[in-house]
Amino acid sequence: MAEKKKKKINWLYVIIPVLAVIILASMLGRLFGPSTVDTSEGLKILEGNTVERVVVNDSTQQVNLTLSEPYTHKAVDEMDRERNLGTQISFTYVRAQADDILSTVKDLEPTKGWNAYYPQPSAWMTMLQLFLPVLLIFALIWFFASRMMGTRMMGSFGQSRVREINQERPDITFDDVAGEDEAVEELEEIREFLVAPEKFHKVGAKIPRGVMLYGPPGTGKTLLAKAVAGEANVPFFSIAGSEFMELYVGMGAKRVRDLFDKAKESAPAIVFVDEIDAVGRHRGSGIGGGNDEREQTLNQLLVELDGFDERTNVILIAATNRPDVLDPALLRPGRFDRQIAVEAPDLKGRAAILKVHSHGKPMTDDVDLQQIAKRTPGFTGADLANVLNEAALLTARSNADLIDNRAIDEAIDRVIAGPQKRTRVMNDHDKAVTAYHEGGHALCAAALRYTDPVTKVTILPRGRALGYTMVMPTEDRFNKTRNQLLDDLVYSMGGRVAEELVFRDPSTGAANDIEKATQSARAMVTDYGMSDRVGLVKLGQSNTDPFVGREMGRGEGRDVSETLAGIIDEEVRRLLDDATREAWQILTKNRHVLDDLAQRLLDEETLNEKELAQIFEPVIKQPEREVWNYQADAAIEGARFGDPIGVNTEEAPTQQAPTLAPDTHGEPASSTPTPGSTTAGEPVAPPSTGPAAGPEAGTQH
Repeated sequence: MAEKKKKKINWLYVIIPVLAVIILASMLGRLFGPSTVDTSEGLKILEGNTVERVVVNDSTQQVNLTLSEPYTHKAVDEMDRERNLGTQISFTYVRAQADDILSTVKDLEPTKGWNAYYPQPSAWMTMLQLFLPVLLIFALIWFFASRMMGTRMMGSFGQSRVREINQERPDITFDDVAGEDEAVEELEEIREFLVAPEKFHKVGAKIPRGVMLYGPPGTGKTLLAKAVAGEANVPFFSIAGSEFMELYVGMGAKRVRDLFDKAKESAPAIVFVDEIDAVGRHRGSGIGGGNDEREQTLNQLLVELDGFDERTNVILIAATNRPDVLDPALLRPGRFDRQIAVEAPDLKGRAAILKVHSHGKPMTDDVDLQQIAKRTPGFTGADLANVLNEAALLTARSNADLIDNRAIDEAIDRVIAGPQKRTRVMNDHDKAVTAYHEGGHALCAAALRYTDPVTKVTILPRGRALGYTMVMPTEDRFNKTRNQLLDDLVYSMGGRVAEELVFRDPSTGAANDIEKATQSARAMVTDYGMSDRVGLVKLGQSNTDPFVGREMGRGEGRDVSETLAGIIDEEVRRLLDDATREAWQILTKNRHVLDDLAQRLLDEETLNEKELAQIFEPVIKQPEREVWNYQADAAIEGARFGDPIGVNTEEAPTQQAPTLAPDTHGEPASSTPTPGSTTAGEPVAPPSTGPAAGPEAGTQH
């Protein structure tokens, strides 16, 4: 077991109480000590016949009198008053009066005697009297300076503020990590190296010096690092990337050196740097150059990584949400040799995560974690933990003992769209508009051939939404086809078209629908190559390179001409217009279903999957679209189209993620992200799990 560090004594906590005791003693001495009178009055009392004992202190030049009866002071002027001073009286004298006072005392011969003394202070007391005020002044200066600077003082403020976890503390193991099997497999090799390094040295293998964990927030990057330390039973040093940065130049580099020195002393050990992008950003970025202090810290980090000996059992594990902004020198082989993606879990992973977080939470027998996993595509481990925690809070709020499906359903809705607004009261017209708007979305989704089943429609306000439509995927998908993207556009326009069809007066509730549909259509044209006029050209901005200064230095500007920009706008407009016309076709052909759905929503406010399936039975499906292939006419004579191997052509393609279309009729969209949506008040759809998947279409209504 690693030896525990001795706690440093903060002397300020010692000095202040001592000072307080001294001040209190002085006040109590004045309160309970003898009463003081003038020298003239004291001499008169001394010459009287009531004095029983006299004590003369020649050091302080003070005479203390003990009287046989209380002495009453007489007022001498208007500012003075008569008062009883008791039997203990004291007065002072000057050195020239000492002989006369002693003679008077001798002649008086008090009944209880008298005493005269000159106390000699010790050397320690003298030094204390000299240096105590100085020490107190320096202590106060130190205290206020440390508060103002916000850092540690003197020799310790340059040291790294690492939190060391000894062999007994990291009790997290790989059994506590679920849904990230690939990452665990890669890190298992790191654990074996820390436990048995000779196994690798025998075959000439070099273990990676650094491991980079990257992925969205809440996927378990920190948990994985702690699990490696817990499995290997080694010291674990954890520090955030921002903790290297300091007001003083050079402190970041010093902290890096200090951190690695401590890790080498405790080897084998693990060093974990969270949010390394705070210190590892690309050097020379930004207008006017980079931050010198940050770059010095990064340079020192690079040097320390290079300084690892092959037999130094120290592994650096870093985590970040932005691997795209890291300096290339940091990611080269020999430093961070291994980069592990920690992504949002799939269906199997979500079920495993739910099983881990369900420990200690009593549930009814009908709660199926597998079904919860199917309903939460795109959720991270943190989101799933939040779902179960919200369900537990709702159960406790209702004074129940077991978590049931109602609590789970409400928890999922709260995590995706926010809490229900029970106090928001809408008039009949707004409720009708909301019902038809959401009905338009749901009906379009039911009539299209490349969307998943509609599982829930509600007009109950939740968060900034006045209602939403949920489309649930049947399985995990990692990309989208052109037909699926076109269905998304039609689905997004369904709410606006329903308003125009029924009320002949559209509202502002479709603002976010239009925004999301425009983004998706533009991505189809500029990113996905799904336009005949533009072709297979990447024209969209990546939005992943934040280094504006570097782009300006290279002379990079817009990557499209004015003519091509106009063509792109025309193609985006064409896609949206085609989607709107298709939504008109669906809703006009199925107007009776739309009216029935809106009436049921006004009566019941929320409809589930089974109720919706009954309502949608008479829906007339849209015909198949014409096949679109870019420049397919270039195929040689006799080319065989379709007929893929290993694919059941009878199975209709499915959409990748659920689309939750919230209703924020008449309200601006919020910029607060939610686990299942890009922003609250936008289409609340779990994020895409595939790199090629396009943005989800939805509604703001």
